[in-house]
This record gives sequence, C-alpha cells and structure tokens, in this order.
Amino acid sequence: MGPWQFVGRAHELRRIVASATSSDHRGIILSGTAGIGKTRLLREAVSVLPAERFAVWTATASIAVSGLPFGGLAQVLPGDQPVGMSPSGLLRWAVDALHAQAAGRSMVLAIDDAHLLDPSSAALVYLVARDAHATVLGTLRTGEQVPLPVRALWTDDLVDHDELTPLSAADTRALLVEMLGGPVDTTSADRLWRLSTGNPLLLRELVIAAAAGNELTRLYGVWRWTGEFDLAPRLTDLIDARIGDLSDEVREVIELVAFGEPIGLSLLIAAAGEAPVESAEERGLIRVAASDRRHHVRLAHPLYGEVVRQRCPVTRAMRLKARLATLVESAGTRRHDDLLRVAEWRLDSGTATDPVMLLLAGAQAFSRYNMHLGARLARAALDSGGGFDAAEMLAVILVFMDRSEEALPVIESVRDEIDSEQRRSRWLVARGLVSYWGLGRESAVDELAKDAPTVDDPGFRSRVHSFEATMRLHRLEVAEACRMSQSIVDSPAAPVSARSLAECVLAHAHAARGQLATSERITDQVQADAPLWRAEMPYLQLALELARGTRLAIGGNVDGIDAIVADEFADLADAGDFRLGSGYLSVLRAQAARLRGRSAEALRGSLQACAVLAGSRVFAGLAHAERAHAAALLGDADEAQAAMADSDQTHRPGMAILYPWREQARAWVAACGGDVEQAITALVALAGRLRGDGFAGHESLILHDLVRLGCATLPIGWPDGEAQTVAERLAELATVVDGPLTALMARHAAAASDGAELLAVADAFADRGLLLFAADAAAMAVVRLRATTGAERSEASAGLGDLLARCDALSTPALRAARPALTDRERQIARLAAAGLASKQIADQLFLSTRTIENHLQRVYGKLGVTSRSELAHALRALPEQ
Repeated sequence: MGPWQFVGRAHELRRIVASATSSDHRGIILSGTAGIGKTRLLREAVSVLPAERFAVWTATASIAVSGLPFGGLAQVLPGDQPVGMSPSGLLRWAVDALHAQAAGRSMVLAIDDAHLLDPSSAALVYLVARDAHATVLGTLRTGEQVPLPVRALWTDDLVDHDELTPLSAADTRALLVEMLGGPVDTTSADRLWRLSTGNPLLLRELVIAAAAGNELTRLYGVWRWTGEFDLAPRLTDLIDARIGDLSDEVREVIELVAFGEPIGLSLLIAAAGEAPVESAEERGLIRVAASDRRHHVRLAHPLYGEVVRQRCPVTRAMRLKARLATLVESAGTRRHDDLLRVAEWRLDSGTATDPVMLLLAGAQAFSRYNMHLGARLARAALDSGGGFDAAEMLAVILVFMDRSEEALPVIESVRDEIDSEQRRSRWLVARGLVSYWGLGRESAVDELAKDAPTVDDPGFRSRVHSFEATMRLHRLEVAEACRMSQSIVDSPAAPVSARSLAECVLAHAHAARGQLATSERITDQVQADAPLWRAEMPYLQLALELARGTRLAIGGNVDGIDAIVADEFADLADAGDFRLGSGYLSVLRAQAARLRGRSAEALRGSLQACAVLAGSRVFAGLAHAERAHAAALLGDADEAQAAMADSDQTHRPGMAILYPWREQARAWVAACGGDVEQAITALVALAGRLRGDGFAGHESLILHDLVRLGCATLPIGWPDGEAQTVAERLAELATVVDGPLTALMARHAAAASDGAELLAVADAFADRGLLLFAADAAAMAVVRLRATTGAERSEASAGLGDLLARCDALSTPALRAARPALTDRERQIARLAAAGLASKQIADQLFLSTRTIENHLQRVYGKLGVTSRSELAHALRALPEQ
C-alpha cells in the first residue's frame, strides 16, 4: 500500500499555516502519540507556504545525532561550521547563517520530533523563536522527556502548545477511501476507527493485515471488512512496543481483561491480585472508569485485546474464560449483561451444559440484534437438549442471517414436539418466516391461512394471523391485510406482540394512502410498547422502521429520516450484523440524500445497501432501485440501467408492496437515457395504478415527477372515465394527503407557467431541505423568464446557481433545459470574467482582441440570462461540467 493523499485535519492544517503566516508569527508545537499523524500534518502545512515570502527549513531530530552539537539541525545549517568559537558564538553564527539564507524573507523553522533535539539545536530553536521575523513549528511525542529550551518555547509564551487529537470518525472514513480507492461501508469504517482509535499508522497496519488475510471484500464498489485480521509482524511490533515486557502476573491481568472487558475492578483484583492490577494501570495498559458505584476495567487500547486474544493458546483461553464465568456466577449475575457474558464464556470454554441459560442468553443476544452470537447460543442450546424452544429461535435467527436453507430443516426437526396451542402457533409463524421471507415462497401465505384455524386459542391464533396479514400486505393484498390487522388490534385476546405487528401493517398502509398523521400515531404507540414485545419478537422493529420510513419518505421529512438512522436500532443493527435492518436503513439514508439533492451521497448509500443486502430476498430489489434512481439523477445512464436490471433480477414478488419506489426509479432511468416520453408514459401508468390501489401518498410523488418533467397540464384519463390534468389531480390530493408537502407540490403544478411563483415554490422546497425539488422548480423559472429582461431573470439564474452549489452534480430534464450550451471559448471567457479579470486581461491571456472578448461576453450574458459580471458566477454554477 503506497502513500495516500492527505485527508482530514482541516482545522489543524489551517491553524499551523496561520501560525506561520499571521502578522505576529506566533508558532505552534503539537504533541501526540506515535503514529497519530504529526509528521504528515507538519509536512503538509509547510508545503503550502510560498517560497517567495518565506524561507522554510525543515528538520527531523533523531536519537542517532542527539549527542552531536547542532546534530538535530544539520539538515538546516551550512556545512562550513567555524571552529574555535565559544558555544554562545556558535549560536550567534547559526542565527546569522539562517538570516543570510532567508535573504529578507520571513523564516519558518519546522522541527519534527523536537523532543530528540540535542542541547545546541534546542537552544538555537529557542533563539529563533524569539526573533521577530521567525516562526517555529514543531512536533513532540507524548510522554517523552522534552529538552528545557524546547519546553521554554511555550512556558515563555513564544509559541502555542496543543495535543493533536485522534482522527474523527469522518476523517477516518475519508482516509479509508483514500487507502482502498473506494467507499467503505459504514459498519466496517466505524469498527476500524474504534480499533485504531483514530491513529492513522495503526489504521494503515490494520487495513494491510485485513487485506493480506482476504478479510476485505468489495461488492458493488463498496469495501466491507469481516472484522477479522491476521497478526502481521509490523502490527505486532507496533503493539509490542507499546505493551513492553510483562511479568507473568501482569500478563494474566491483561489476559483476563482482554477476554472479560469490561470487568469489575473488585472481580479482577480477586482473580489476579491487587499488586499486578495496580502495576498494569500504572504502566498505562488498563483503564479504570467509574460507573455509578462500580469501577470497570478496560484495556487502554482496543488493539491490545486483539493481539492478546489472538496470541493466547487455545487451552489457556478456554481456561481463562471458564474462570471468568465462574467468578461472575459466584458474585451473582446482577448486571443485565452478565447472563450473556457468562453464557458466551461458557460456550467458548466448552463448559456450557445448561440449555436454559443458553436459551435465555440467546434471546438476549437476538434482542440486541447480535445475530452471530444469538445463532451460536441457540445452536448450543439445541445441541444441549433445548428442544423446540432452541430450534424455533435458531430457525428465526438464521432467516435474518440470510441462511434460510439451513433454517428449514431446523424448524421441521421439531414438528413432532408440538404439544400445545402455544407451540403450534409459534411453529407455524417460524415456518412461515422461513418459507416466505427466507425462501421466497409465496405459497407460504396460503399455507399459513389454511393452518391458522387449527389453533383454537384466540390469543395464539391472533399471533399467526398477524404474520399472515404482514405477508398479505407485502404481497399487495392490502385490503385483506388491513381487515385482518384491525380485527387483531380490536381483539382483547391478542398479545402485545401480535397487536403491534398488526399495527405496523396498518401504519404502513395508512402511510401509502397518505394518511400520515394516523400512521405516525400508530407507530408511536408501537414504539412505546417496545419493552413489551422486543424480547419475544425483536425483528418486529424492522416492520416498524419500514412503516415509519415509508411515511417519512412520502412526506419528504428528511429530518425525521435522519432521526431514525441515528437511533439506537441503527447502531445495534450495524454492530450485530443484522443485515436486513442495516440494509434498509441504508436505503432510507439514500432516499433522504436524494431528496436533499445530494445524488452522489445517495448513490454511495444505495451501493452500501446493495452490498449489505447481497443475497437477501427482501430489500435487495429496493436497494438497487434506489441506486438506479440516484445514478439517473447524476446523469449516469449506464449505471442507472445496470442498477435497474439488478433490481429486476433481485426483486421478489413477495415484496410487491415496494413497487411504487421501483417503478418511479425506472421512469427516471428512462429520462436519464434521453427518452423523456417513455418516462412520462411510465409515470402516467404508475399514477393510474397507484390511484387504483388507493396509494394517494405515493401517487402525489409520482404526479409531482410529471410536474418536474413539464407535464402539469397533461390530461390523464382514469379508468373510471374521468379526465384530470396532473395539476388538478394534485390539487385534489392536497386535500387528502396529510402534511404540507403535497400542497406544495400542487402549488408547483399550478405555477408551471409563472416564473416568479416558481421561484417562490423553489424557496419553499428549499426551506424544507428538499433541494432536488427546489432545483427543478428554479430551473423551470429560469426557462420561463429567459425571454424577459430585468431583475427577475437575473434573480432566477442566481437562485438556481445558489441551489446547485448546495447539491451534487444533478442532471434532470428541467435542469438540462435551463442550462444553455456554451462553446468551449465562451465557457473559458465566462470563468475568467467571473474570477474578476477585466476584458483586457482576458484578451491578453487568450491572445484575442478586447472587442472579441466583449462580444463573447455579451453572448454569454444572453444565454445565461444575466446582465452583469456580479451575476455571472451564480449562473456558471448551474452549468454542467464538460
């Protein structure tokens, strides 16, 4: 892996440059741990200093020359050092030599690893810092002894001194993109950030180790890390240098914490002794943190644990884990996490024999969406005699791990153990999950409907019916799904889990119909009841998020989508590899980004969703459709068509409820490919289908797409014989669909020929964060006002330019119509004029006459609808790159 481009640290970089270029020339010294990026940051900062203004000298101190006078600055000072001079004379000579080389320019002395400077060099650095025409920049390694003259730099208030903090999560993601040459999925990037603690050197070694072990894979252009890596020598050398030599007693402390963190301090002392624990803390190997009235111990760096766990012999690791389990059990499993931790230790140490404990722990892991651990515990419980309960849990978890082929024989293996009404209802539901969502068998709905009456108890039967209703909703049998769901909600015998799942069906249907307020009220109630259903049916959260996400996307509530994807469920789904959950939330992120006009971000998000959902029979078709929609808005016809083909290939009939999003994307793919008429035809047909299904919420979005394509006055003949224009139907829907968005869309349709009103509509969309719609409305205004003169035309052009400056490189028919073609020469002259160059300066630069330049500019003004150079920059933002 070669060197990468510098990314991140924008604030720190600006601060160092400002230290050298400000009027007071006050320097700065940055301290930081090894590998934190001090050297690269210093090098990047001095590289931007103009040589005509600054005499810049860089030096790297080294232990190899720390015993030689001026050894640390040998790279800076002249080679003809005078002999026979006193130490003070030598210092004066060195300062004069630097001034002579500076030749009147301001001096900048940049010293890397200044803590290794020899005494003479350190003294010279101090003298330079006192010079009114010089600035000292430098780095130090945290924890090292610093020469007194260097320390005096900040104690005497000559320079600032700060600690360089680790890279942020965002900067780490950007660095990973630079390292790997492509985007990295959010979960992998966050794991690598936490493991490297924002240290670029450790991050690089982690990536190299993961790549060498084939633990980094790329799918749909997105890199994904399995979470595993081999202990490469370079990485272990780095960690060994930090850990140092350990006594047997301290090593045992480190191992116990590595396998048990967070571990209670009193428990650790009881296991390893007080002195070794104190020694480990003094050496900075462990951290003790207070939580309420307890103290918990973790390793000082996450990588310490990885190295210790991988190096520990198998038998010793098993013994340590068994010991940890015994210690926690003897102290009493008082914390909520204790049961799960003890069960995992017992499982790993080969001492797990209690199927009840394994089942309880498996349910806890599942409720936290830790799918792999939940499956391991459920499998162990089944192997230990857990019977029906273990098989049911394992089968359901395997469905959500995209391993349904394994799940079917598991649930079928306990058919003979159905000995109660409760078990029969649970078995029917589990088999239905495996068959319908896992294996994509639509016949599972009819099988469930046929078998449901065999459950006599109304409460248990309502549980079966709630799943049948959910399947019918997804199969687009909406009326029957809602009828069944309402009867469950109205039934006093229905348990909370069945009622909540039925409410999710109703909430989803209400959202599609445009009854957004009712949908929100229902989902709020389901969320409030979550403590009552999560332990029994944790995957119900996915149905809840689908209903909420549908409502928010239809209502254009991008802030609401942000709240969902930032909620606890998103973190748990990502951390636990609950792919259906994290994949759907990635689709939601992409939809919000698309509505905000950030099509490139939407494409990245949808590609991540495609990678996460690869092999899924549930949301993969939706993810590819969103990918197609984003690519179409970016103007990438080939990618859009390929994504739409992938959507068609991965979509399953059992997820027919998602057709509005898929068919909307298909229309925009056609428009991107240049066939706007086909797009209009497809949208008209889709609007008719949505009206027939009663999906007024979705229909309003599709009709607005027609408005954006210039079809506000297009008459649509409905199957019932009635004919309405798009604008008339939108106005009608504005009285039906909740929320302000549909009314704003209807206003857009009504203003289709009014340039000033279109600009007002654009502002209203922008106020809601819907910059995609705002840009199209502003583009339509530009077209309508093109033939006019005066302020309105200029205002429209400037407004569109401002909007597009906040978006990615959008490409829609409305925007293309608003962007008149400029010749290469016109574009070149326009950019120079917008940069502030006078006509004569442009003429001299391009070897043309001033009159020719003025003629070109007049044509540019006419094409862009501007009247002065002050408006030109705004208009140029609306032009596509060529």
